Amino acid sequence: MEFRRGATSLADPEIFTPRLRRRRAWTLVLLTLVAPGSAQIAAGNRALGRFALRTAVLVVALALLAGIIYLVSPGFLLGIVAAPWFLGALVAAFVLGAVFWAYLFLDAMRLARLSRVGAGTRRLVALVTVLCMVLTSGTLLTGAWLTWAGRTAVRTVFDAQDSRGPVEGRYNILLIGSDGGSDRVGVRTDTLMLASVDAATGRSALFGFARDTENIDFRPGSTMHRLMPEGWNCGDQCLLNGIYQWGSEHADQFPKDVKNPGAEATKEAVEALSGLDIQYYAMVDLVGFRRFVDAVGGLDLVVGRRTPMGGGTSRISGWIEPGEQHMDGYHALWYARSREGASNYDRMARQKCVMTAMLHQLNPQTVVLRAQDIAAVSGSVLETDVPSGDLGRLGSLAMKARDGEMTTVNFTPPLIQPWRYDPQRIHDIVAKTIAGDPDPTGAKASASASGAGSPKPRASTGRSTRGSGKATSSSADEGTDYAFSVSDSAGLICAVP
Repeated sequence: MEFRRGATSLADPEIFTPRLRRRRAWTLVLLTLVAPGSAQIAAGNRALGRFALRTAVLVVALALLAGIIYLVSPGFLLGIVAAPWFLGALVAAFVLGAVFWAYLFLDAMRLARLSRVGAGTRRLVALVTVLCMVLTSGTLLTGAWLTWAGRTAVRTVFDAQDSRGPVEGRYNILLIGSDGGSDRVGVRTDTLMLASVDAATGRSALFGFARDTENIDFRPGSTMHRLMPEGWNCGDQCLLNGIYQWGSEHADQFPKDVKNPGAEATKEAVEALSGLDIQYYAMVDLVGFRRFVDAVGGLDLVVGRRTPMGGGTSRISGWIEPGEQHMDGYHALWYARSREGASNYDRMARQKCVMTAMLHQLNPQTVVLRAQDIAAVSGSVLETDVPSGDLGRLGSLAMKARDGEMTTVNFTPPLIQPWRYDPQRIHDIVAKTIAGDPDPTGAKASASASGAGSPKPRASTGRSTRGSGKATSSSADEGTDYAFSVSDSAGLICAVP
């Protein structure tokens, strides 16, 4: 090496020739980038350097451990990561790490003694140091910002109540699509789907109930049975989608620990219809949904029929054309709400597709990249009584369900007439579906007995291929490559690619 005579310390730049001083300056800065603390160990405060290096090694080890835990037990990891206290601690760690790493870079530049190198090298090393600080500390501060946004969303949306375990080995979650637009009085729950998932295998069933279902007799012992012992039976004035508003208007008659009487009343109504105990609900507001779709960058849908934007009391301002569409919030909301030239069941099908598209397309990458935008609107879009402590368990179960088998049944015509039906038949179909009966509605047996071999059966039921994670509702064509689709005898209504 090229040393000057009389040098006594390798930490002293005077020991080097000008050429090696330049190399030394670059080495100290780049060491701080790849191994924080190495520069201090080599040329500065060794205690500080050892602390920084050990901290960096610990962080890498924890990241690797988290990756291993995710592969072995994702639910356990998600349960920790989703906890507000953990997210708060992670924000603090990101901020402290950013400040500490920035200090190490500045200290490394001080140790480089740039005054002992040429002006060109001095400016270039300083510029690279600043860029490294932006890359490292800036990334950590961005992580802190996104984590804080996630923590805000968790605290805003998810309830702090006690978690509830599976009932008879299943989680039953009511999915509600509400529509409380300016042209409506109160909130109407026009989309009602009950997801029933096997807690061990993830095998799932999705049941859809018509908004105009009548004659609901509540289960004995329920709050609604106490309030309505004769049931929700008053003809067209007592439809399933009106129970939420009734519960909200009579909140003082519900137990004090019920935070949303409307949702509780709707849950008890669907429990009576399905015969299942419902642990949780999640309600998506279709008006705020427009902002949410824009926040996640839009939704991909396959439109089966030309759909007007407008109609009724307003003029038609445009059309949503058939085929694959990438919709922003404005078009997705119109697609979900449009009534012109369509039946209630067509509208239900479109709303189900829109909600399913949101669930399928909210992948971890989208959530991370758009966390701030999602957090800003989530409180006005999603309401649920799922506690944050159950997010890990339910998140792990959702991943199993996504990759497993799913059967869908819609309790709409022609399977049942919502205004005149046998409640026990609905219970039987639900029980057969979750038991794995390949023909829970009896549609295939009826077709066989009558000699009908139509390639497009009209029964509102569908079944996925095991392990495909895909489901077809109603009479979608065989062999479809859609993750979720809804059809009727006239053809495809909509699908999620």
